Amino acid sequence: MFDINFGTSFFKPDAGGNVVVYQHLFWFYSHPAVYLMILPIFGIMSEVIPVHARKPIFGYKAIAYSSLTICFVGLFVWVHHMFTSGTPPWMRIFFTVSTLIVAVPTGIKIFSWVATLWGGKIRFTGAMLFAVGLLSMFVFGGLSGVTLGTAPFDIHVHDTYYVVGHFHYVLFGGSVFGIYAGVYHWFPKITGRLLNERLGQVHFVLTFIGTILTFTPMHQLGMQGMPRRVAMYDPQFTNLNQLVTVGAYILAVSVIPFYLNVIWSWMKGPKAGPNPWNALTLEWTTASPPMIENWEVLPVVTHGPYEYGFDNEPVLEASP
Repeated sequence: MFDINFGTSFFKPDAGGNVVVYQHLFWFYSHPAVYLMILPIFGIMSEVIPVHARKPIFGYKAIAYSSLTICFVGLFVWVHHMFTSGTPPWMRIFFTVSTLIVAVPTGIKIFSWVATLWGGKIRFTGAMLFAVGLLSMFVFGGLSGVTLGTAPFDIHVHDTYYVVGHFHYVLFGGSVFGIYAGVYHWFPKITGRLLNERLGQVHFVLTFIGTILTFTPMHQLGMQGMPRRVAMYDPQFTNLNQLVTVGAYILAVSVIPFYLNVIWSWMKGPKAGPNPWNALTLEWTTASPPMIENWEVLPVVTHGPYEYGFDNEPVLEASP
């Protein structure tokens, strides 16, 4: 803003400035911002999976500490966006290593969620379908992220559709699937009514297929050299781009059963009751939707919500 309006030259090369500094400032902010889009979704996953798998979450403390680790390490990875910006070799090595380290706490979360599913009494509700779909999508997107964090590979696919495919597998297959899981899980608490599970299944299948068809071919396009941010592309890329278009239309259609489900269920859906999932966390101990001030009698938390599993006594007791 100062360069444009007040004649300064922080980023003007012809006046002694350095335009790469702008890239550093931009990505120092923007890459942690991407983590902000997925970290709340990790919280949703840790709420949804135990309830619909009927099993206490595996490695609660490991999941909690891994979130803090991602927040910390995420401050030291931004230069992997700039491997083609003339960065010196030592910087490429450092940020390659730091980027790969982020995969460790993320892998801890994936392992813990899968371990929670293992041996559980899984109910394939709409919430659980999208949670399991997120697991598969995020693993694939995470693996392509590891490749992009490696300088020798990133230099070849930088600013290609490989990056677009990776980004959307993580943020659409991750964040959007997680938001859908949260909506299906907490809709009864918000509205007091249940969503239609059959429509939820249709919504999930269309979304899952549409996501794969839309974003998987982009990886191949990128490795073949199709650049990002182009209005016209080389005819050799036509077939894969047509497949991407078909997937995008399927994604657009997938929203229709979701909207129909939400609108109809909100008005005419069956009453949910205070705890339709037999969950053990605090919000399910009050009415659906919650009354003013949430409880008539303030509950006292005596144990962690899943400390004794799903088949034991409630973990809350009333206090006068």
